[in-house]
Amino acid sequence: MISAAAHVDRIACIKIVLDHVEPAVWRRVEVPLTTSLRGLHEVIQAVMLFENYHLFDFTIEIDGQSRRYGIPDPDGWIKLSDAKNTKLGPLTDRGLKRFAYTYDFGDNWEHTLTIEAIGDADPGLEYPRFVDGARRAPPEDVGGIPGFEEFVEAMAKPRHPERKRLIEWYGRVFDPEDIDLPTIKANIARLARRRAIGKAAFAKSRRSQS
Repeated sequence: MISAAAHVDRIACIKIVLDHVEPAVWRRVEVPLTTSLRGLHEVIQAVMLFENYHLFDFTIEIDGQSRRYGIPDPDGWIKLSDAKNTKLGPLTDRGLKRFAYTYDFGDNWEHTLTIEAIGDADPGLEYPRFVDGARRAPPEDVGGIPGFEEFVEAMAKPRHPERKRLIEWYGRVFDPEDIDLPTIKANIARLARRRAIGKAAFAKSRRSQS
């Protein structure tokens, strides 16, 4: 007989830090170890408030061997393993602690991901789950680090010559301190609902086969 404990989900607490930006833009999330790297990409998009317009990849080094994961392109010059088919659990079993995530190869938003802890999920909570974070991430297509620095500077100075144009482009005044918690929670809730529906459908199919 399989014990009830065997059915408890295991989760990873992951800190996501946007590289090369000061003060730091970061998020902390909890995700099931059954999450694929493609699913983790969706979590990062949700908490950073990116719009998933662009390509991405993860760079993971284990035992001295580096591999990149993303959406494979048979005609591309970079060899990518399929992020959809690679789950966190087997990677953490092999000792994964820290890895890299890049979004939008034009603006080139590089992130460092650190697995801070692994443990049992709380049965009373839904996952993935946003834990905490600080500072707002850059808008899409702002122009990479130089463009973001200019954007933040213009927003902070009422008399900046580019401020009016950038407000019109962005749609409102940009507050770098406001992470927009309601939108983050709504985004994560959608992912959690989708996971719950998938788990329920899988459990139903298992019961029908027994």
